[in-house]
Amino acid sequence: MSGSGNGAQRGPVRRGGPGGGGPFGGAGLPTEKSMTFGPSAKRLIRRLAPHRVPVLVVIVLGIISVVATVLGPWLLGQGTNIIFAGAFGKGLPAGSTKEQIVEGLRASGDQSQADLLSGIDLVPGQGIDFDRLAMVLGLVLVLYVAASIFSWVQGRLLNTIVQRTTYSLREEVETKINRLPLGYFDRMPRGELLSRVTNDMDNVAQSLQQTLSQLLTSILTVVGILVMMFVTSPLLAVISLVTIPLTIVITTVIAKRSQKLFVAQWASTGQLNAQVEENFTGHALVKVFGRQRETEAAFRAKNDELYRASFGAQFVSGIIMPAMMFVGNLVYVVIAVVGGLQVATGALSIGAVQAFIQYSRQFTQPLTQLGSMVNLLQSGVASAERVFELLDAEEQVPDAVPALSPSENRGRLVFDDVSFRYLPDKPLIEHLSLVAEPGQTVAIVGPTGAGKTTLVNLIMRFYELDAGRITLDGVDIAQMTRRDLRSRTGMVLQDTWLFGGTIRDNIAYGDPSASEEEILDAARATYVDRFVHSLPEGYDTVLDDEASNVSAGEKQLLTIARAFLAKPSVLILDEATSSVDTRTEQLVQKAMSALRADRTSFVIAHRLSTIRDADLILVMESGSIVEQGSHTELLAAGGAYAALYEAQFASATSSAD
Repeated sequence: MSGSGNGAQRGPVRRGGPGGGGPFGGAGLPTEKSMTFGPSAKRLIRRLAPHRVPVLVVIVLGIISVVATVLGPWLLGQGTNIIFAGAFGKGLPAGSTKEQIVEGLRASGDQSQADLLSGIDLVPGQGIDFDRLAMVLGLVLVLYVAASIFSWVQGRLLNTIVQRTTYSLREEVETKINRLPLGYFDRMPRGELLSRVTNDMDNVAQSLQQTLSQLLTSILTVVGILVMMFVTSPLLAVISLVTIPLTIVITTVIAKRSQKLFVAQWASTGQLNAQVEENFTGHALVKVFGRQRETEAAFRAKNDELYRASFGAQFVSGIIMPAMMFVGNLVYVVIAVVGGLQVATGALSIGAVQAFIQYSRQFTQPLTQLGSMVNLLQSGVASAERVFELLDAEEQVPDAVPALSPSENRGRLVFDDVSFRYLPDKPLIEHLSLVAEPGQTVAIVGPTGAGKTTLVNLIMRFYELDAGRITLDGVDIAQMTRRDLRSRTGMVLQDTWLFGGTIRDNIAYGDPSASEEEILDAARATYVDRFVHSLPEGYDTVLDDEASNVSAGEKQLLTIARAFLAKPSVLILDEATSSVDTRTEQLVQKAMSALRADRTSFVIAHRLSTIRDADLILVMESGSIVEQGSHTELLAAGGAYAALYEAQFASATSSAD
């Protein structure tokens, strides 16, 4: 909306959020209190619920892959035992048994050699059994290949699950935005909203993609390796378990600090985006008033906040992995010493120690991965919190069920004792009543903040009434669907909005089902046809996002043609000629006259010369209608309208002098 009618109520929060409008308003938006990590993470994981079966398949594939992977070191340990037994047994006298040799060593006082030999499964005089060794190594190769294949299938399936989950989340956000009331967008800076819909959504998808697969694999690997460690050596397994409480303590302490920093990081990202968006949108205004230095200073301040939050979050969370590696290395040293002693005493074979050392390395690796994933997970959950805040925002009042619809399409609009306020403690419109008959042109005038634009916003149900009702052709608009109501209502605003596309597409936006001839008729009736033929591509001329290749007046004519094509029964013109030159204004006025024909029209105007021919003129002050009548009647009354008219006339005369 243009804000011409209620700027005092809405203007300060329109684009800058609470705390100020203008190019610097968005920078001051306070950060809402974030949810805790646990509930947000659970809510994010619950979004995978529709994919239960694929998730179950992923878990099964993960288990198979991990089982194949953790069996590898144990088989390699068996291969080491085969090599060691063959190399050691070849040097022993053939024909004797291992027990005889061990007894002989003990009798000669070589206790350590006897203990070592007792732990080896060998045949004296027999060398390396290469057939058995080849079978073991071949089985290891098969297991590792199978683990890789299952892991690849698991990753591909998990990627599909994550992308579909993110896809549905994006759809939900888009649907939610369409259900939010206009007041939400008045309070939320556009850059902040865009950051949640784009940056935060992308970060959630990336975090899910990178963490879920590794998280599942790491947890399964830890469980599988723990089982094999206890099977191999319970004593060494207990020693290795020391890493778990240390890991939990280290991760918890660091995660608590870094989570707050990640929340601050993404909040600062949204605020910086709001700052940049406002600076770019109002770039010309910034230059006109010479506010480049202030703008740069505000940007630097927000950029510094983002730098400090990002650096702190990444630095603190980055401590986790080195800390985990340090703990893992300490345990590795202890295992190597204790394992060596057990081999020396014959309690363990050298292959079992080798397998256990591999397990200890594999055990700390997933724990280290879990630690390194904490920062990604925290970042993703921090972004998810911001998306969930958007999804949890209060929605507009649902359409009535069953909805009513006018049986005729005349455009008779009645305000019956209507009251409305934006803020509970600041009344704006109180007990307002009026009737707009079919085909009438109703002009609304008054000072800024009087409630002019608020009045038409209530007609469109952009806001809900506090009291009273508005009826269209005898039906309360609160009992109609918004789609039905707005299909009967056309709007031409002071701020023209055209999208990137052809001129034909922009006109057809008013009625996508319109034929080519209907589009051309609308263009001719609103004088668009005159300037379109001067363009090289005619109606196929492509407008850029800002529609900079047509003038301001031509933009306005296009919006009028779009409204004309929609064939509304109620028409709202909000300062539609305020930004065009006098010659173009004449064309726009003619186009609007054609558009108003046989329609109930509400015209908001500051220039009173443009509404002299209105059937009814409403003069508003502080949300109330203080005068109403025709131009001649109101001038003769000598009241508020006459004072406004005289002030404009005197201003025009003074300017001419």
